[in-house]
Amino acid sequence: MRTRLLPLLIVLMAGVLLALGFPLAASLAASEQQRVIVDRLDDAARFAALAQYVDKRSFGNDERLVTLGGELASYHDVYGIRAGSFYRDNRSMAAAPEDWVVPYDGEARRAFNEALLGRRSHDPPQVWPWQPHARLAIASPVVRDGDVVAVVVTDSPTGQLRSRILRGWLLIFAGEAAAMLLAVGAAFRLTGWVLRPVRVLDTVTHDIATGRMNSRVAAAGGPPELRRLAHSFNEMADHVEEALEQQRAFVADASHQLRNPLAALLLRIELLALELPEGNEEIASVRTEGKRLAQVLDDLLDLALAEHAAAELRLTDVGALTAERVASWRPVAEDKGVVLEGECGAVTAWADPVALSSALDAVIDNALKFTPAGEEVTVTVVPDRTSVAVVVADRGPGLTEEELGRVGDRFWRSGRHQNVKGSGLGLSIARVLLTAGGGGVAFAPNAPHGLRVTVTVPRHAPADARDRGPTEL
Repeated sequence: MRTRLLPLLIVLMAGVLLALGFPLAASLAASEQQRVIVDRLDDAARFAALAQYVDKRSFGNDERLVTLGGELASYHDVYGIRAGSFYRDNRSMAAAPEDWVVPYDGEARRAFNEALLGRRSHDPPQVWPWQPHARLAIASPVVRDGDVVAVVVTDSPTGQLRSRILRGWLLIFAGEAAAMLLAVGAAFRLTGWVLRPVRVLDTVTHDIATGRMNSRVAAAGGPPELRRLAHSFNEMADHVEEALEQQRAFVADASHQLRNPLAALLLRIELLALELPEGNEEIASVRTEGKRLAQVLDDLLDLALAEHAAAELRLTDVGALTAERVASWRPVAEDKGVVLEGECGAVTAWADPVALSSALDAVIDNALKFTPAGEEVTVTVVPDRTSVAVVVADRGPGLTEEELGRVGDRFWRSGRHQNVKGSGLGLSIARVLLTAGGGGVAFAPNAPHGLRVTVTVPRHAPADARDRGPTEL
C-alpha cells in the first residue's frame, strides 16, 4: 500500500512546490529587470535634462552640446551601454558611440516612438536567461515648452541582468529541492505512521483466518481512528473466539454425552437380536445404522478436539512419516485387493507429527474406500523450495467439477457414494489439522480417472511457530 500512497503524496507535494516555484521565479526575474529599468530611466532623465536646452541650431562648439556628448561617451565607456539623444526626425543630437542611430524596428524603435508621445518606457519585454542576444531599450522624452523636441534612448546589454536572474533561480531551485527532500521524508514518516497499524491488522486478520484465534492487536500508535478500529477488532475477535469455543464445547459435549445412551441402545439391540430368528434383515439394518451413528459421534469428537488443540510444530522427516503411514495402511489395501505404493524420499519440513499422521490417515483411508479392487493408490512426497507436498492419487470414480468445489466440507458426501461407509468428516478433520500447522490440503482430478489429494506443509519455520503475545499496533 505504501508503494501506491507514496507516489501520490510525492506528486501532490511536487505539484504544490512547482506551483509556488514558477511564480516566484517569474517574480524574481521581473523584480531584477525592474531594478535595471528604474536605473536606466534615471540615467535617461539626467541626459534628457542636459539635452533640454540644446538648441537644434547649435554648432559643435555649443557648451551644452559638448557636455551632453561627453556625458554620453563616459557613460558608454564605463558601462558599455549605447546611449544617444535624437531629434524627432531621427537626426542625432549626440550619441555614444558617435555612429549609433536608432534602428527602424525592434525594441529601441518601439521605445523611441513611445517617448515621442511623451511617455517614458515602462513595460519592455521580460528578458530571460536563455536569451543571450536580448537587449534592454529605454527611452525618455526631452520636453521643451510642453513639446517633445527629442528623445534620449539607452540600449543596454543584459548579460549581468541574466546572470543575476539565473543565480536567483538557482537559489530558488536549491530551496525547492531541499523542501522536496524534506517533504519526501515527511511523507515516508507519515505513510509509515498511518499504514503500520493497517499492516498489523492485516497480519492479525490472516492469523485468525488461518486458525490462530488467540492473535490480538495491541493498540499503541497510529491515527485515533485506527486505534479505535484495533480496539473494535479485538472485541470482535474475542466474541468470535468465544462463539467458536462454545460451538466446539457443545459439539464435544454432545458427542460425549450421546455415546453412553447410544452404547446402551446398541447393547439392547444385540439383546433383542438374540430373541429374533437368525438373519433377520430389520435387526441387521438397525445394527448397521447404530454403528454408523457411533462412527459419526466419534468423528465429531475428533473434529472438536482437532479444532481446539494447538499445533506443536517441529522439524519432521515427512518422507519417513509418510512411509510409516503407507506401511500401516498396506494390509488394509491388500485386504481390498488395492495396490498401495509409496515414493517417500527423505525430506524435512515443519509440521505437527501427530496432526500430519492423522491427516494422512484420513486421506489414505478415503482413497482406499473409493478405489476398486485391482486398481492402484500412489503416495508421493514432492519437495520444493517453500513446502513439501504429499500427493495421494487414487484410481477411483473421481469427482465432478461441482463436487470438487464441495469436497472437504463437513458431512458432505457425493450422492454417488452414499452406500460407502463413512461420516463425511474425515477430510474436514484432515484440513483442520493441517491448517493449524500452516499447511493445507487441495483436491484435483487424477487423469484418466480418480482423485488427487495434495497435503502440504511448510519447509521453513512459520513466524507463528512460537507463542506470540498481542501484535503491537
